[in-house]
Amino acid sequence: MKSYYLVEPGRLELRDVPKPEPEDGELIIKVEAALTCGTDLKAYRRGHPKMPMPTPFGHEFSGTIVDAGARVNGYHDGDAVMAVHTAPCGDCEHCRRGRENLCQETMNNMVLGGYAEYIKIPRRVVEHNVFSKPADLAFEEAAMLEPLACVVHGFEPLNIRPDDTVLIIGDGAIGLLHLLMAKVAGAHKIIVAGKHQERLKLAKELGAHHIINASVQKILEAVREVTRGFGANWVFECTGRAVVWEQSVAMVAKGGTAVLFGGCPAGTSVKFDTARLHYDEITLISPFHFTPRDVLKAYTLLSEKQIDVRKLITGHYSLSELTQAFGLLIRGQGIKFAIHP
Repeated sequence: MKSYYLVEPGRLELRDVPKPEPEDGELIIKVEAALTCGTDLKAYRRGHPKMPMPTPFGHEFSGTIVDAGARVNGYHDGDAVMAVHTAPCGDCEHCRRGRENLCQETMNNMVLGGYAEYIKIPRRVVEHNVFSKPADLAFEEAAMLEPLACVVHGFEPLNIRPDDTVLIIGDGAIGLLHLLMAKVAGAHKIIVAGKHQERLKLAKELGAHHIINASVQKILEAVREVTRGFGANWVFECTGRAVVWEQSVAMVAKGGTAVLFGGCPAGTSVKFDTARLHYDEITLISPFHFTPRDVLKAYTLLSEKQIDVRKLITGHYSLSELTQAFGLLIRGQGIKFAIHP
C-alpha cells in the first residue's frame, strides 16, 4: 500500500509498505479522508518530539473497515467509521482520577499514518474511541473528530454566560473550531482576532460578531475599543506563540479567564503581571488533548449536526498531492485540506 512518511523536516516520502494485518481486537481501515492540521504542519516544518523520524504521517482520518480482527464487537467489514488516534490505558493514576488526557500511555502509543491507503486501529482505541459514521456525514467531516475533541476538552469546565464576551486569538482551524464551540456554549458576543483576511471573513460567516485584523501588539487596543475598555470575559489563545500567551492576560476582563490552548515549543517561558492575576482575579487554564468523554461529545456534536465543519475544509486532494496541500498551508492559504487516498 501507499503511505506517506515524514523523513526529515520539510521532506515527505510516499512509500510502498506492507498492508497492515489486524490482531485480536484491532481494525484495518481503508482511509477515505485524512485532514491536514496545525500539528502536522509544525512537525513538517520543524519536527515533533512525539514523531521520531522517519515516521508514518497524519492523524486525523475516517474510513471504511476492510478487515475486522477477532473479538471485535459491534464492527464489521464494510462499516464506515470515525476515530481519534489515541486512547488512555485506564489503569494509571491519571485515568483513575478521570484525567485520561494526562495518561502517559496516551501519547506514547499514538496511531500515526493517516496519509495512507490503510491504517491499523489498535484494540485500546477500538474499545474507547471508534464510532460508526452517520450516512449523512461526509468522511472529511467525520475526520474532524480529533481536533474537535481537543476543543471540546477546553470548553468542558467553563460556564459561559450569554452576556459574556468571548475573544478568540487565532484564525486557523483551531480558532474557528473554538468559534463554533463558543456558539454552542451560548456566547452571544464573539470576537475573532487574526491576520489572515480570508480566514477572518470566514469567521464572520461562521458567526463572529467582530473580527480584528491586526498584529498581536495591536489586538489589545482593538479589544478595549470593542469592549469599551472592559476586556473579554473569556480569552482563548489559539496560536501557540509565547507573546500571545502573555498578551492574552492583558485582554481579560476582571474576574475573567484566559484559556491558553495553543502549545508552545518545549522550553518556552512566559511572564505574567502578578498584580493583574491576583488583584483582578484572573484565571489561567491550559487544556491539553482529550478524554473519551470529550471524544463522545465531539462525536455527538458532529453526528447530530450541532456543529457544521464543512466550511473549514478548503479543498480536496489525492494522496499524491499531499505536498501541494502543505505548500499552500505554509503560505498561509486555506484552513484544512482533505486528502483522499
